[in-house]
Amino acid sequence: MSALAKASGALKSVDYEVFGRVQVNGGLSLLSVVSVLALIVLSNYFPNQYTEQEAKKLGVVGWVKNTSQGTVTGQVQGPEEKVNEMKSWLSKVGSPSSRIDKTNFSNEKEISKLDFSGFNTRY
Repeated sequence: MSALAKASGALKSVDYEVFGRVQVNGGLSLLSVVSVLALIVLSNYFPNQYTEQEAKKLGVVGWVKNTSQGTVTGQVQGPEEKVNEMKSWLSKVGSPSSRIDKTNFSNEKEISKLDFSGFNTRY
């Protein structure tokens, strides 16, 4: 078991998909290219940075990716308490100027070790 797991209790993994919109130039447009996780602003505003920053601040690992359907998808792993904090952020906060309509979480499970060493954006 990793030092992170020993120090923080059970490790969790969860997949997510965020649906929403972001305010751009005074108008609404479909949410895209951002990190999840969602929330996030359009690609020309480097939206993934907000999800990555929040993940790093919380100490969780995983990834985020924009989909061709205009949603943000990804996976988060870490201590259960920190994963729950990231889930809340993905559902309620997101990046500046974002409006989150809904966030779906799936495949939530306890894991014995982390599959990732950091949090990054996939393309």
